[in-house]
Amino acid sequence: MSRRKSDQDLRIRSHVISEGANRAPNRAMLRSVGFRDDDFQKPMVGVASTWSEVTPCNMHIDTLAEQAKKGIGENGGAPLIFNTITVSDGISMGHEGMRYSLPSREVIADSIETVVGAERLDSYVAIGGCDKNMPGCMIAIGRTGVPAVFVYGGTIRPGRLEEQDIDIVSAFEGVGQYNRGVIDRERLHRIECNACPGAGSCGGMYTANTMASAIEAMGMSLPGSSSNPAESELKRRDCLQAGQAAVELLRQGIYPKDIMTKEAFENAITVVMALGGSTNAILHLLAIADAVDVDLTMQDFERIRRQVPHIADLKPSGRYVMQDLHRAGGVPAVMKQLWEEGLLHGDCLTVTGKTLAENLAEAPPLKEGQEVIRPFDRPFRKTGPLVVLEGNLAPEGAVAKVSGLKVKRLTGPARVFDSEEDAAQAILADRVRPGDVVVIRYEGPKGGPGMPEMLSITGILVGKGLGEKVALITDGRFSGGSHGFVIGHAAPEAQVGGPIALLKEGDWITIDSESRELSVDVTDEEMEKRRAEWTEPSLSADRGVLRKYARLVSSASRGAVTD
Repeated sequence: MSRRKSDQDLRIRSHVISEGANRAPNRAMLRSVGFRDDDFQKPMVGVASTWSEVTPCNMHIDTLAEQAKKGIGENGGAPLIFNTITVSDGISMGHEGMRYSLPSREVIADSIETVVGAERLDSYVAIGGCDKNMPGCMIAIGRTGVPAVFVYGGTIRPGRLEEQDIDIVSAFEGVGQYNRGVIDRERLHRIECNACPGAGSCGGMYTANTMASAIEAMGMSLPGSSSNPAESELKRRDCLQAGQAAVELLRQGIYPKDIMTKEAFENAITVVMALGGSTNAILHLLAIADAVDVDLTMQDFERIRRQVPHIADLKPSGRYVMQDLHRAGGVPAVMKQLWEEGLLHGDCLTVTGKTLAENLAEAPPLKEGQEVIRPFDRPFRKTGPLVVLEGNLAPEGAVAKVSGLKVKRLTGPARVFDSEEDAAQAILADRVRPGDVVVIRYEGPKGGPGMPEMLSITGILVGKGLGEKVALITDGRFSGGSHGFVIGHAAPEAQVGGPIALLKEGDWITIDSESRELSVDVTDEEMEKRRAEWTEPSLSADRGVLRKYARLVSSASRGAVTD
């Protein structure tokens, strides 16, 4: 599948800089950033860094980028580091800032594409940390089409409080516990001070770790790199080797579309289901597939879910975090087990230049005595936990994460809110009761705008003891840290007149995770009457990035893409 190139042919695009007198200005500017005569005979290889001090997920990536730069230089490339933005989902959670989170995925993708295109880079390494960095980098890799390697900045180590591991979700749930009177203000403050002890992305199988695992399964990152902790020598080695690999991929003529095939996406979905990953994986994998023209739909997720058991005891529904999985053998050991069970496509090409099967043949198995990953004969669920629901309330589908849930079906009256803030106030004031179905609408890609996550409100529900006593439906999203009876991505969204916009207080809603039903007990005739009376509200953003996003973005059922 690869096309081996000689070192002399390694210069694919940047060779134009060294040819002709009219290129002297180009060379002069590159000399000012450190190029010498021999560098103009090398491929220009970028390092897309998401370093920032606004979030612990990314605050160490500057040092990782330097390692990638070193690896590029060691393997015959001329390296150049450039930056893109990041926002912190955890810090933006629960207020208006969360509306910028999903749009930041597109800003990241657009900015990397812009630099790679404008500077005519031959290949590159992209390093991501917080949730939107990973799909943003991967969308850019799909669009730019030049050889590339993704590196995950790595997971944070667990916080510790009174000999127990805690993390960022402990802080969100602590708010609900404090409101309920279960803990006092001092205890909440101690949780806050100990939840995030250093650099790295949130520790459970939340969105960052989910997407890192999916990208490794897809073959676009080096084996083991998705589970190696942020503050480790292994992570520095990941970046050094990724720099080397970015040059080697160019030498061998291996491009993203050679790796990111339909079968590779199926491998990614399989690993997400086995690990009990975030619902956001559906949204992001759909968007990445769109960038490489792979026909991936929500029904592909449902088809694969039925074949893959949930075997990981990972937070938010389980006991362990990503660092524990690393100690148990990491994502390669889980993939080896899935491959041996016939659940992965072993012939898919990867950024190592080898097939997935060749990589996994060299990978050690899960360690004896570990408890993070269960054997196949006693899974947590016989099928994957990310369920695509359908029915007259979401004709294009909705997504539920049912890992750890005892409740499989709920029928109850709709409690309808047009914003997350109104719903949170009602819950904190005890106006939501067991058996209710909380509906939060106008929070979709266009209506939000930006399809905000709702970790704070799910954390409050769990903290108040309502996690499985009420259901929550939204056209917005949920954090990978959310758990409980929650359904997101309801499509079409309210802003475009989806059925969720036509609900009224007290409508009887049924949610059934086994039959995959999401329906409202309202006749078609009544729904049509309501539709005729409904008026599309104006977009809440009147200018800037949110306005542009709201005008361009597609349905969540297509990945909320803006192309």
